[in-house]
Amino acid sequence: MAKLLKRLVEILEEEKAFDRTGEEPVVRFVQPEELQKELSIELSEEPSSENEIETAIRKTVRYSVKTFSPHFHNQLFAGTDDYGLAGSWLTDALSSSQYTYEVGPVFTLMEREVIEKSLELIGYPSMPDGDGILCPGGSLSNMYGMVMARYKAVPEVKTKGLAGLPQLVCFTSEGGHYSILKGAHWLGLGTENVYKVKCDELGRMRPDDLKAEIERARKQGHLPFFVNATCGTTVLGAFDPLPEIAAVCREENLWLHVDACLGGTLQLSRKYRDRLKGIELSNSVAWNPHKMLGAPFQCSLFLVKGKNALHEANCAGARYLFQQDKHYDVSWDTGDKSVQCGRKVDGAKFWLMWKARGTKGLRKSVDVAMFAVEYFYERIKTRPGFRLVLPQFEGCNICFWYVPPSMRGQSETQEWWEKLYKMTAKIKERMMIDGTLMIGYSPLSYKNLGNFFRMVVTCQPPPTKASMDYAIDKIEELAADL
Repeated sequence: MAKLLKRLVEILEEEKAFDRTGEEPVVRFVQPEELQKELSIELSEEPSSENEIETAIRKTVRYSVKTFSPHFHNQLFAGTDDYGLAGSWLTDALSSSQYTYEVGPVFTLMEREVIEKSLELIGYPSMPDGDGILCPGGSLSNMYGMVMARYKAVPEVKTKGLAGLPQLVCFTSEGGHYSILKGAHWLGLGTENVYKVKCDELGRMRPDDLKAEIERARKQGHLPFFVNATCGTTVLGAFDPLPEIAAVCREENLWLHVDACLGGTLQLSRKYRDRLKGIELSNSVAWNPHKMLGAPFQCSLFLVKGKNALHEANCAGARYLFQQDKHYDVSWDTGDKSVQCGRKVDGAKFWLMWKARGTKGLRKSVDVAMFAVEYFYERIKTRPGFRLVLPQFEGCNICFWYVPPSMRGQSETQEWWEKLYKMTAKIKERMMIDGTLMIGYSPLSYKNLGNFFRMVVTCQPPPTKASMDYAIDKIEELAADL
């Protein structure tokens, strides 16, 4: 095994998987049919030779997207912190799980410390009056919030189900993540019972419309139980006004959950954390350090107020696994507060990263990333051809169009806009075929907007003025003849 792992590291280096110079392609894009021919994907009865396995590993690296590149801005995540990656390899090598102290003693302590520090970061009470858990992604973290809110509103739902209850309804903004809809489906609420609250011109939830939607739901005989606010919406990177939303929830006696999967990382910065002002007023929070901060996939935290809240809502009392007469303090066993049984020891890789960098180091990386975001914004604000989607910048993504020279100075009719939306997709196509840059694009249906670019900047690899300028120059180059 050691020989194979050593060879894997060598191949990663030979294929320059961790190259951060920007001189290597972000992606060597080929169509699916061609890629099937290039790689031997088929599984067969007979084992493959060492040479075949090495070739498969090498081509996997070669044709995968290089998220470590400074020119990868395609998703809400990018490269991985070095110490986090070492922690990820360590946890996979030890192949442990996170449900009892018995099988994961060190990892249990590490997860507890990560949760304690994260509770402190957002202004929640420490354990046991606050609690948390590492989840397989932000969608599940948000769903935990819905489960906790439902249990708080109608505790009998755990044993008796939804039958006989008024129709439970929840609220999220037009710009909120689709996981709330999926959560409503999985929890038996129905997607039609997710009320979409209007956003203002910057993509933030409007507290006045939230109040109106709650009133409308009550008049229909429904039972409101959950409000999802967002800090860092997926497309615009907008931050909802938490103090005002919290005031509505307090008045209406509703659970306030904050989806801070993207924007939660700004908690670490003294300069930018005011964008999350009021997060401490919420009942629960989802935060993904694997997004902007650069922790390895997957690393998603769910944090909640309330003594033993997670255990009370989720426990099933499986004594064949969570025996109560063990020779150690069984309060360290975490499995019964989780919806899962086997659970990856995700806290350990974040712990190692935090331990190595210190809060001070993490804070610096956030400030560097946000400086780059603001630099990019200022550069394109007056640059010919670039047009911002929002009237001002207050989020953590930069959304914009690029108007090729051939389209400038024309009457901006609906036909012109439709053409620009297609141009956005065409420029993205050229990026990928060229392999030199990846920036995602998105429409925004609730604003009746077609495709525009969404520039994402993360902590890993550390962005620079040069990498921001490169993205601007490359877009102009790729679109010059369109």
